[in-house]
Amino acid sequence: MSHFDVFNGDADGICALHQLRLAVPLASTLVTGVKRDIQLLERVAAQAGDSATVLDISLDRNRAALLGLLERGVPVEYFDHHFSGAIPEHPGLRAHIDPAPGACTSTLVDRHLRGRYRLWAVVAAFGDNLNETALALARGCGLSEDRMALLRGLGQAINYNAYGDSEADLLMAPARLYRAIQPHASPFDFLAGDADAQLLIDGRCRDMDRARGVQAAYRLPAGTVYVLPDAPWARRAQGEFANELATRFPALAHAVLCERAQGGYSVSVRAPLARLGGAGRLCRQFPGGGGRAGAAGIDLLARDRLQEFIRAFGAAFDPGHGQIRA
Repeated sequence: MSHFDVFNGDADGICALHQLRLAVPLASTLVTGVKRDIQLLERVAAQAGDSATVLDISLDRNRAALLGLLERGVPVEYFDHHFSGAIPEHPGLRAHIDPAPGACTSTLVDRHLRGRYRLWAVVAAFGDNLNETALALARGCGLSEDRMALLRGLGQAINYNAYGDSEADLLMAPARLYRAIQPHASPFDFLAGDADAQLLIDGRCRDMDRARGVQAAYRLPAGTVYVLPDAPWARRAQGEFANELATRFPALAHAVLCERAQGGYSVSVRAPLARLGGAGRLCRQFPGGGGRAGAAGIDLLARDRLQEFIRAFGAAFDPGHGQIRA
């Protein structure tokens, strides 16, 4: 009898699982990957008598594999905040799904655990660019501004680490990072006592400095579009750079594209923080696209559909967007 913990390799997925396993320690097989690797349930070779916990990957994108597990008699507990579509009604499924713009998977787990390990939910919310959510939770814990800044930096560094085409692009494999975090009940202990925390923070700072040197490829009334090169640092920086742009310019939408070796672009989209909505709907117009209202992406945008995407981006966030400016 085996248990499988299936989780997105970003800050939200890692921190959500960490909260659960601090509350309920359990030996398990870890199934994870880079942030864009979300069809993870296909890798779970569970049979009747086994069980699974799934965190921070879209039910809609894993529906067939989930139904297969349930049909084989594998009970599944599912925590997620992405678009789910219709949630299957099955006695073997316990679903905790809330796509509200201010929620992330770690806050759903925090709610489930009644705040028992809330500091890790704060880390995850900061990493997921849900600053208002993170600040509200942090202030409820009585944290000083300096302590909140430490958790913000850690959340951003853990989340940043998940971006890349494959684990070879990452500073640290997500399963290894989870194992490094696992002994620490408090994120402050991880920051103080584990060299891996500083490795992530320093690596992120170097790469983000390079991203900030890139000029916008397109400026629209609705927002900006950046195109990063086909390079490991750019694949790592893509999502975090999109988050930073959203924070710096909250009235605008932002798209950060990264060239892919096989042709085309990976895409990260952020809706304006001032009016979250529309990012997931925009990306679902293109093959391999999905996400939630405030943040979404496209696995591979064909090069010949770039101008179509730019027009759809403008229309999604400002229907009277007018002319594209390169």
